[in-house]
Amino acid sequence: MLKTTTFAALLICAAAAAADNPAAAQPAPASASASAAVSPAKQQLAQSIFKLMNLDSIGETMLGQPVGDALQQARGLLQGRVATEKRDATMGEITVEAKKFMEDAAPITRASADKLIPQTVTPLLAAHFSEDELRQILAILESPVRKKFEAMLPELQKKLGESVAADTGPVINPKLKGLQERIGLRLRTAIAP
Repeated sequence: MLKTTTFAALLICAAAAAADNPAAAQPAPASASASAAVSPAKQQLAQSIFKLMNLDSIGETMLGQPVGDALQQARGLLQGRVATEKRDATMGEITVEAKKFMEDAAPITRASADKLIPQTVTPLLAAHFSEDELRQILAILESPVRKKFEAMLPELQKKLGESVAADTGPVINPKLKGLQERIGLRLRTAIAP
């Protein structure tokens, strides 16, 4: 499944900008009927594109960041202040809470996206692409070559990450160690009575 693409990001940003600035989202009278009257063929093509892009999971993706940050902060606060067994048990409980929150929130955000996609991003797509272009986009998204390439992305990223780490390690590792020491010193100073 295509999780994030430049294309999806542009559509989402345009929809968010329109939501944040309702005056800017108001089309001129001549284009109002064009965006409101998306042909059934374009609607069908747009829906197929959005389904392949998993666009309705945008809310879950947006919630994932603050939930992940909260887990990381909790882990950081417990580290070194609580016995290992208690820390692990507490983090287990917090993780269960976070997972339950995501499970509860996912249907809400997905339903909202399903409701809003036709009125926010479908008109954008229809305004910028012809039916033939939408068919081409759909063909690209359904392409076995694209799927094969996406399946290989984790391996490509891992290989590049390992290479960058090996290449920059001699310079970055001492700097990272210095940063960790400075952070540790500041934390010890702040925590000490």
